[in-house]
Amino acid sequence: MIGATLLNATMETLKASLTELYLGTTKKARRFRYGLILFDACTILFFIASAPYPLTPPVENIGLAIGFVILLDLLARLWIAPNRRHVLRQVYTIADIIVIASLVLAPFIQANFAFLRILRGLRLIHSYHLMRDLRQASTFIRNYEEAVLAAVNLFVFVFFTTSLVHVIFVEKATGWEGYVDALYFTVTTLTTTGYGDITPQTSGGKLTAVLIMVVGVALFVQLARAIIQPSKVNYECPTCGLLKHEKDAVHCKHCGEVLHIKTEGLP
Repeated sequence: MIGATLLNATMETLKASLTELYLGTTKKARRFRYGLILFDACTILFFIASAPYPLTPPVENIGLAIGFVILLDLLARLWIAPNRRHVLRQVYTIADIIVIASLVLAPFIQANFAFLRILRGLRLIHSYHLMRDLRQASTFIRNYEEAVLAAVNLFVFVFFTTSLVHVIFVEKATGWEGYVDALYFTVTTLTTTGYGDITPQTSGGKLTAVLIMVVGVALFVQLARAIIQPSKVNYECPTCGLLKHEKDAVHCKHCGEVLHIKTEGLP
């Protein structure tokens, strides 16, 4: 009885600590989340660098270690979540599950799941608390948040598609040169340049090219729009809930509520 009570108290303390790390506003919590950002970025770079080459025992071991860390992160987020079903329905949660499965199954199945692992980049896009921390720490992020998100979206799509094209349509023995060819094909298709030196020969390849053009052009236009359009900041009006305002706005243009948007030179 005493042991069970002690265990419950320990678990509650651990849960409170994790909640503070993932959702808190302290410097320690922000450093922890910045560490997760760095881990995400490193895993994406590792997946991109290892995608053109066949799996080797060292690469498999690194992949399993990364998968274990991602699994711990996922379980921690589910444990502290007040609504676990909502978390499981999030795009980045589904992406994490796919990544974990691809990392765990890769050593046992003779198939290249590298293109699925690029979905890990969705963690950089859809984390609300990540963007909240970055807004507080960086004036650049506050001013160009939409452009940053659009650029990350496009980056993830390009390298996910490149890995997909390399895995399915490029000879496995071509290594890095084949991966560059896949990247070249993806970018020329996305931008509708179409030099014609690399063209799909199968129905599957042609359908993939159509998908790249449709989705890629939409993401590219979104990035261009975010860069060209007048810069606004994310600040929710406490009265009407309007999210977008000019950087120097004093009143909400929708309801007239006084705003307190932090600008350079103010604490």
